[in-house]
Amino acid sequence: MPILRKNSFSCRYSLSVQLLVLLFLVSSIACACSSDPAAEERADAPVVPSAKPDPDTTSSRRTAVPATVELLANPFVAKHSQSNNLSAYYDRITSDFTIDADPIENRHKPSITDTIYTIRFKNSMLEFYAPTQTGDLLLQVADIQNSDITLRGNLRVGMSQAELMSRLKAQGQDIRITQAPHLIVASNREGAPVSLLFHLKSGKVSRIRYEGYVD
Repeated sequence: MPILRKNSFSCRYSLSVQLLVLLFLVSSIACACSSDPAAEERADAPVVPSAKPDPDTTSSRRTAVPATVELLANPFVAKHSQSNNLSAYYDRITSDFTIDADPIENRHKPSITDTIYTIRFKNSMLEFYAPTQTGDLLLQVADIQNSDITLRGNLRVGMSQAELMSRLKAQGQDIRITQAPHLIVASNREGAPVSLLFHLKSGKVSRIRYEGYVD
């Protein structure tokens, strides 16, 4: 009898072990089946590097266009962004004016036609050269004989000679000032040969002429 009881205990112990192993296998299979398919797909997907744009090294090498221009480069409009718009000039005129547009052959390429714009008001005028290829509006001549327009720095016909000299000197050392009995000339010390000529009469400015440089 004791031997039979011993064998019965061994069989029960063996069966218990087998049940535990079976439960462990079932639990492992259930965990594997319940794993997130999306997570597996994400894990299996190839890693794509983020598409960051390469730094534009060419932009750092470009020469920046200045926001403002020197007085002698444009004695009427200071902001470069406005200098290519005719309205920036005729909006400063306080009297009636006309605008003429005349075609002209390009100086370097005869097959290209550019435009000359002329604003006239009373006995004064502004003349611009507009190259077709660049879209620029370049002031090349101005002849001001009345007070219907004021230049930058409050330069104007009718101002006194003393005020004129004070305002020109305030422009800095880049401007060369030449005086004669009836004429004061402001010109560049270096660079393009442009000048502002102030004609004097009875100690006041009677006429202003601008001679620009257009290549």
